[in-house]
Amino acid sequence: METWNQTSSDAVRSHTPLVVNRRIDEHVEACVRYMAQKGDRTEMSRYLERLEREWDISRALSVGAAAASALGLLLGRKDGGRWRVLSTVAAGVLLQHGLFGFGPMSGVLRMLGVRTRREIDLEKFAIKALRGDFERIPNDGGPLAKANAALVAAQS
Repeated sequence: METWNQTSSDAVRSHTPLVVNRRIDEHVEACVRYMAQKGDRTEMSRYLERLEREWDISRALSVGAAAASALGLLLGRKDGGRWRVLSTVAAGVLLQHGLFGFGPMSGVLRMLGVRTRREIDLEKFAIKALRGDFERIPNDGGPLAKANAALVAAQS
């Protein structure tokens, strides 16, 4: 599955080292292959519910920056303001991510395995295809062929 998740329109992916993107893609491929081999609709539904709750990189970055900013303001009240630098840095990180779609913290979060909304959605659509929610996935072939077809269908 060399080309199932090749996109240049995702700023976070395009600024993430290839090895990190590949590790995230391999995790998705392994999960989809497992679901294709297992073929259990109930387990697929449970896994889809988990994917629905997964935080994407934008949410994780927003919450983290807001928490750092609040902490900086709170601690800055007690020590004469030196901690307010933390709030300024957090606002800068959030602004950079909002303007450019990526930033230094995006790289850190990616290395920790935090995915983009698009990557999460691709996995969800592939699992839904395996579950039988769509008609585009052929039922002939083994689990690996079905997993490949589901990932390609999710990409299109």
